[in-house]
Amino acid sequence: MKNASMCAYTPDSFMPGTSELYRPNAAIIYQRSDGRVLLCERVKPAGAWQFPQGGIKKGESAMDAACREGMEETGFRPNEYEVIGARGPYRYDYPPKERERVFRKRGIPYAGQEQHYFLCLMHSDTAEPWLDNKEFRDYKWVMPEEVDISALPDFKRAVYEQVLRDFFKV
Repeated sequence: MKNASMCAYTPDSFMPGTSELYRPNAAIIYQRSDGRVLLCERVKPAGAWQFPQGGIKKGESAMDAACREGMEETGFRPNEYEVIGARGPYRYDYPPKERERVFRKRGIPYAGQEQHYFLCLMHSDTAEPWLDNKEFRDYKWVMPEEVDISALPDFKRAVYEQVLRDFFKV
């Protein structure tokens, strides 16, 4: 994908017109040639399915973060896919309990996350992820229209609905 480095931005992002701080995040959608996308089930809470994602480190581009997080969480290396699309930012707010958990973990009062998504076409339809069971416990390949939005935490649902519309028109 051309001009991918244009996705770089500062390590913390403020919502315009407010003092709310959003954690920069990148997500990666792996897609096979048959159209199926990879969803992974979180270790906690069990039953929560999502695309691989993670925080963007200081000085790292959103695309580099997505590739790094994808490799850490699934084992897929950048030579196993081609980035064919990028969208974002998308923002969601944490509910109060999640804000408290994130603050205890990171020491920063993030209001939520600001995410950039990258669509990646797999070079092989037989490649399967390996999960280290720290973040994810299981995975499945599904058609985009089969993504069960109800299997996501409430606060992430609107972003996933928009991402699925933007990338797959579903």
